[in-house]
Amino acid sequence: MSTAILTGSPVPGSSIEGDLRSLGFDVRTASDAGDAETLLAAVPGDERVAVVDARFVGHAHALRLGLTDPRFALAAIPGAVTAQPAGRQALTRAMARENSASGPAPGGAPTRAKSAVGDVDSLDSLAERIVASLDADGADVHRPELGSLVAVVPADPQARNEARQAVAAVDDEAVRLKSAVKARDGFFTTHFISPYSRYLARWCARRGLTPNQVTTASLITALIAAACAATGTRVGFVAAGVLLIASFVLDCTDGQLARYSLQYSTLGAWLDATFDRAKEYAYYAGLALGAARGGDDVWALALGAMILQTCRHVVDFSFNEANHDATANTSPTAALSDKLDSVGWTVWVRRMIVLPIGERWAMIAVLTAVTTPRITFYALLIGCAFAATYTTAGRVLRSLTPGVEHRGSTDRAAQALADLADTGPLAEPLIRLAPGKPRRTAPLSAAAGAVLMAVGAWVWGPSWWLVLAALVYVALSAEALSHPLKGALDWLIPPFFRAGEYCTVLILAARTGGGAALPAAFGLVAAVAYHHYDTVYRIRGNAGAPPAWLVRAVGGQEGRTLLVAVLAALLTASQFEVALTVLAVAVALVVLVESIRFWVSAGAPAVHDEGEPA
Repeated sequence: MSTAILTGSPVPGSSIEGDLRSLGFDVRTASDAGDAETLLAAVPGDERVAVVDARFVGHAHALRLGLTDPRFALAAIPGAVTAQPAGRQALTRAMARENSASGPAPGGAPTRAKSAVGDVDSLDSLAERIVASLDADGADVHRPELGSLVAVVPADPQARNEARQAVAAVDDEAVRLKSAVKARDGFFTTHFISPYSRYLARWCARRGLTPNQVTTASLITALIAAACAATGTRVGFVAAGVLLIASFVLDCTDGQLARYSLQYSTLGAWLDATFDRAKEYAYYAGLALGAARGGDDVWALALGAMILQTCRHVVDFSFNEANHDATANTSPTAALSDKLDSVGWTVWVRRMIVLPIGERWAMIAVLTAVTTPRITFYALLIGCAFAATYTTAGRVLRSLTPGVEHRGSTDRAAQALADLADTGPLAEPLIRLAPGKPRRTAPLSAAAGAVLMAVGAWVWGPSWWLVLAALVYVALSAEALSHPLKGALDWLIPPFFRAGEYCTVLILAARTGGGAALPAAFGLVAAVAYHHYDTVYRIRGNAGAPPAWLVRAVGGQEGRTLLVAVLAALLTASQFEVALTVLAVAVALVVLVESIRFWVSAGAPAVHDEGEPA
């Protein structure tokens, strides 16, 4: 429930009351500032409330952007201010202060309050005085970018007529449709999906569908695509490719629907963040099953593709978190990147070669339909390997060249990287034994551990030599994290850990030669990867890492790596397959139950990612 309090002198022919009702507000009219304060106090504390100047002239979508976005506790546009329950106390305090100070000035003239929201007349605008007071208190008031949309409080009839003409000159619905599309996206998504998916989003909005329902439909479509691929027939592969593209269209539509109707939610953020990975990796499994039906075992390729894609993502996440608080990047590498961005064709080339989700899924869909799963995975591995090399090299250069202010120097950045490292109970005691100042060699310890495990698993296979290497890996993991992660390249530590753990599982499963070992390893890596993605989105929502008990319960990255090495050394091939399966199920159950509990709880953060395409 939402309540809007109209203040100021009503204007004949004004549509403001009808616009507010169309946005779901219960409209109440205040005769004066004191009446407005009384009406505000009568609104229940768990409801959204808005204070709007009755003289407001503007587009309905400007009101929607300013007054209905659920992500912000306080928001304002010229002539209107709103507060969710979390911002009610600040709004009430500002209302009381400005109401008490709004009496006549000497000589009987009304008090003039300086507006902090826009070019409007603020002589007697209570909404504007409230916003100015909130700013003076240091409150975080969100001001949406309105672009060509109109939102003003005219000072006289002439200004009102001019404002109404400006409203008529701009197509409110066209602006709303355009703003539903991400400002930055991949070439395939921008030119082949968004031109029509935005209209699908509007169609869904007009029929009362929610973004969560569209997200779920996208997941179901992708799972059906995976099932079609698992048939191993040419008809099944063609159907899988078509359905994968359909799933991607729905995947774009859910975000556009959220932006079109401002239906953001914590549950929706979690679903959107996790379902993309679930859809893609389930499709990999479907391709592997389909290939197996035709006598071709590509499980190692499927697992390798999932590992490469997951490591790519953690590179993105770690670098962004390490530079979360950087205020500028004036390095030569950044300058060259900015220069290339000024040349139109290079922008699209650079976005395409990193193989974002649109290009990647389009490539997978086409290759599935016309070739074989093995060729599809070869192309995917080559493309992702090139993209990973390109992006990682660029970020390393940015980190090593001067010009980044506050790069990786904050406690928040160091803590985020430590959380992304996913350290468990084996390394924790060792970390406490050797605390110290940040040093440049920390990434080398993590890299050495990852290389040791991958090479050891390849050379020694399931053996006690590998168990010994795993013990060294635990020590190296602790050494890498025994100092605050504030170095220029410390963002590489979590990706090194991911590569070390995942590659160990892949190589040992392949070395056992068992028929079910690789599918079981695929399930284990998928479960662990989900845990790592969940960690990322909690950090992005400023909710911190998962609880310590969860990290300890699933062993931490070093604990799981050592456990897999011990199981491989102790058990026969068939027993190892069973052990990997049990471990995968156990990890999946623990992390899923805790993740679902967190994201559906009232205290979960509203994550809304408009960054790089995944």
